[in-house]
Amino acid sequence: MTTSIAPSGGQPALAAGELLELYRRMLRIRLFEDRAAVLYQDGRIPGFVHLSVGQEAVPVGTCFALEPGDVITSTHRGHGHVLAQGLDVRAAFAELFGKAAGSCRGRGGSMHIADPALGIFGANGIVGAGVPIAVGAATAAQLRGDGRVAVAFFGDGAVSTGAFHEAATLAAAWRVPVVLLCENNQFSEFTTTAVPGARSTLEYRARGYGLDFARLDGNDVEDVTAVLRAIVGQLRAGGGPVLVEAVTFRVRGHYEGDQQRYRDPEVDRFWLARDPVALTRAKLAAAGETGLDRLDDQVRAEIDDAVRWASAQPEPDPAELFDHVSPPSAAVKETPLPTAAEPIRMSRAISAALRHELAADPRVFLAGIDVGGGGNVFGLTRGLLADFPGRVRDTPIAETAIVGMGIGAAMAGMRPVVEIMYSDFIAVCFDQIVNQAAKLRYMTGGKVSVPLTIRTQFGAGRSSGAQHSQSLEAMLAHVPGLAVVMPSTPADAYGLLRAAIAYDGPVVVIEHRLLYERSGPGFDPGHIVPLGQAAVLRPGADVTIVSWSRMARDSLAVAQRLAADGIDAEVIDLRTVAPLDWEAVLTSFAKTNRAGGGHRLRRRGGNRRPGDGRRLLEHRRAGGAGRRAADARAVLPGARGRLGAG
Repeated sequence: MTTSIAPSGGQPALAAGELLELYRRMLRIRLFEDRAAVLYQDGRIPGFVHLSVGQEAVPVGTCFALEPGDVITSTHRGHGHVLAQGLDVRAAFAELFGKAAGSCRGRGGSMHIADPALGIFGANGIVGAGVPIAVGAATAAQLRGDGRVAVAFFGDGAVSTGAFHEAATLAAAWRVPVVLLCENNQFSEFTTTAVPGARSTLEYRARGYGLDFARLDGNDVEDVTAVLRAIVGQLRAGGGPVLVEAVTFRVRGHYEGDQQRYRDPEVDRFWLARDPVALTRAKLAAAGETGLDRLDDQVRAEIDDAVRWASAQPEPDPAELFDHVSPPSAAVKETPLPTAAEPIRMSRAISAALRHELAADPRVFLAGIDVGGGGNVFGLTRGLLADFPGRVRDTPIAETAIVGMGIGAAMAGMRPVVEIMYSDFIAVCFDQIVNQAAKLRYMTGGKVSVPLTIRTQFGAGRSSGAQHSQSLEAMLAHVPGLAVVMPSTPADAYGLLRAAIAYDGPVVVIEHRLLYERSGPGFDPGHIVPLGQAAVLRPGADVTIVSWSRMARDSLAVAQRLAADGIDAEVIDLRTVAPLDWEAVLTSFAKTNRAGGGHRLRRRGGNRRPGDGRRLLEHRRAGGAGRRAADARAVLPGARGRLGAG
């Protein structure tokens, strides 16, 4: 257990009045946390609550060194960080109460407070998950050249996570302006961080990553402020990322209600004697400051007022439960294909879409493994690096950092396109896709957009094995807030990729690699295909075959064979798996009264029940629950054998 601190030394003194302001900000956090503990015990704050009592000097000193436009990411113990960054105390308490007036409209709660307008890109319930997001915000600043910086707050326990390792690796490779700030508060949940004889300190890790390193007294707000001012100044001048260890102490348990049987009373006494709020107050008193009691009363009154105000705010309207899951759909109309256009291969269409968007919008950039110098494993991005230097970026093999970086850059106003080489590797970065990209719009109450495009590819049939050929769209399509696109033609690949990049939410574009060298009708440069809109590839009257990706082409071939047998099949290409175009599917089903799947297809008549399809379509249009196959079976008890996908 750490019981001694090595002071940084040699830092410039604070200006007149700054220490008093730092004290005010620390006291605000301390009293906020003390009141939150009481409110939680009284049952007024739902969910888990993790308090940062004893650690106030770190966020206050750090954020004092920042400017408007700078970004922070936080942790599940993030009240101090967000308050230090300027979050209104009223909005913070309202968020803890789950009220509509909360900073996230009551959707975040204690562990997930955010306010992107203040550069607060979110406290995070996943340990270490905010680190790559901060790297993304710093990447956006680097691309714009606007002198902004990002700070990722995380605890000592997070340095063992893959997200931290990958983010540190990417930050060092790109030399982005980010501070990786570890609050070493002596505990990782219920375990002390002191390991006898261990040499895996953060300083050693920084050397391995090629990062600059600084250790500071996390209970001395003057030291924190001075060191961070120097570091931030270096970053604004073009310096590379810095790993900072702020040595401090977590006074309370991991969460409120923690029994804390793991604590050492002797160590507690040592750190309680170094309380950062008390130490700063003593310094001010010794310097002759006479208004401390009055300032204390002002901050207490501020906390009292905030609790009263937040308590009186209304609960969120239940009718708004599903608001902010996805951004509003853009009014995009599909452009018709020219009749005289030359056929084009899908690989060329994808490359053309990327080139078009890079040229048209400076916010667009491309990042992934071997997308630059290597031109992508299939050559799809070849030549883009030379034409768009700095905006086509090779990354380390670090899928979590690649996607997390894309999220942070998207939140900061860019439109990143990140590549995951094989769809199987999405499993490696699933947290960043599911818990971050897909949820952040909802969990911030719609205050943030994540216009992130994730390109990947799949396809069995080339002896790639079970780890390089999986089709994971069903899993991804069930993630609220995530759009999933799977084109079957070059024109759709071009138009859907352009629509995905323009969309204000996260989209996973899954390409079938066995279609890359298949040709199809050409298109104009302005061609675009709206997300969520299916296409009828072949009209028919007897049965509906629902398909996507390569299966759309196979389904057309099947439909031709069925026609020879007297069965007139309608083939629908979903194109977008999520959101699924139920209107198109059910309109077809209302006409054919059958949807093709693995069941046996019969000639006209068969076991069809007249009016099934029409009733299901009317049920959906009336606002009923006909959006899912299970709901369809509730409306049409005999539909189990007639609803499927080809």
